Amino acid sequence: MLNLGLNRKNIINKRFLIYGFGLTGRSVFKFFKKKKIKKFTIVDDKINRFKINHKILSNKIRETDFIVMSPGVSILNSKINKYFNKNKKKIISDLDLFSIFYPKNELLMITGTNGKSTTCKMLEHILKNNKVNIHLGGNIGTPILNINPHKNSKIIVEASSFQLAYSKIIKPKYATILNISNDHEDWHKNYTNYKHAKFKIFSNQDKKDFAYLQNDNFIKDFRKKKFKSKLIKIKNNLEKNFSKKISNNYFNYLPNLKNFVFVYSFLKTQKIKDKLIFNSLKKFKGLTHRYEIFLKKRNNKFINDSKATSFDATKHALKANKNIFWIVGGIPKKNDKISIQKLKHNINEAFIIGKNINHFKKNFKGVIRYTISKNVKQAVKDIFKKLELNKDNTILLSPASASFDQFNNFEDRGRIFKKYVNIYAKKYL
Repeated sequence: MLNLGLNRKNIINKRFLIYGFGLTGRSVFKFFKKKKIKKFTIVDDKINRFKINHKILSNKIRETDFIVMSPGVSILNSKINKYFNKNKKKIISDLDLFSIFYPKNELLMITGTNGKSTTCKMLEHILKNNKVNIHLGGNIGTPILNINPHKNSKIIVEASSFQLAYSKIIKPKYATILNISNDHEDWHKNYTNYKHAKFKIFSNQDKKDFAYLQNDNFIKDFRKKKFKSKLIKIKNNLEKNFSKKISNNYFNYLPNLKNFVFVYSFLKTQKIKDKLIFNSLKKFKGLTHRYEIFLKKRNNKFINDSKATSFDATKHALKANKNIFWIVGGIPKKNDKISIQKLKHNINEAFIIGKNINHFKKNFKGVIRYTISKNVKQAVKDIFKKLELNKDNTILLSPASASFDQFNNFEDRGRIFKKYVNIYAKKYL
């Protein structure tokens, strides 16, 4: 483990700067209060009481020992990046703080572009069903510092590329990268930086730790970087064998089955028997806003896939369904490519929302039918007017875009979609 000179005994006397007072920043503040760490300053450019001018900030950074950076802040894009670039060695994450205070708790850390939350939740579900003392936190919504673990409990951590980019001492006992595709290039500047952040998950592991990888290129990179942990190579096409053993329609959707392959590989390391694993899956329900089939009525299937913020995430839903009325649009990810030529026969019509309409028109023109609906409410209304009730229809919100042009987040977008579907379903169906 990288030595920053921090341990549970001396950390109390260190000086900290908490930069960003969102969900993570608030958890750090509460944690410091709980652990009686008194020497810290809070800075947030969007909250008036925590704003300070650049000269004062420069002095604060120079005087502080460590900067706990909120994962939402990109120092590459920051107006004050020159201060942070000079002090990169001081920057740590909330994951690092957790590792300092709870070094004996085994971390099961999962990262990837798509499927992180579902994989973490699936793993938690099976382990709890088998009476393993387990906690779940990180990017999934519960900040890791809000967890108060027992001595013998294991911690499942969903790690974002933002958190990993700032982390320096995390040392998960078990770690995996599910997949990597173009995403968050606005934050990382380019794909190379993004991929490098993901691979930091293995940096501090030693020979007693485990790394799980399936992608052949990832395995080559792992060996090239000479990471020390034991590499567990996950076999390809395992999902075909598992599909026959799982009695749960949730796993008819291929990405969910692929996520289970990683979960299964970890559970076998834990020596949990197949019978116990597959019995646990019978009652597993997926997370909301992730290919969530929330309504079926008169041959119509309604799917809330609001979490699909890139085309790479959306394409799976387009592959899995027929006669799709597809709501798409928002803020496209940098360098994200939309390729619907092979999927066009599954798409009845696309309904474009958001402020980047021309981006989608350019990709759809001459390939599929589309309507400019501008917002979710109008899109749902337009779709209900066009439904042919004697056909099996799929009404799909899978935007292939970030949500911030019209919504607070993808959860907000998904809730709005479900709200208007339920309103118009009563009227038209």
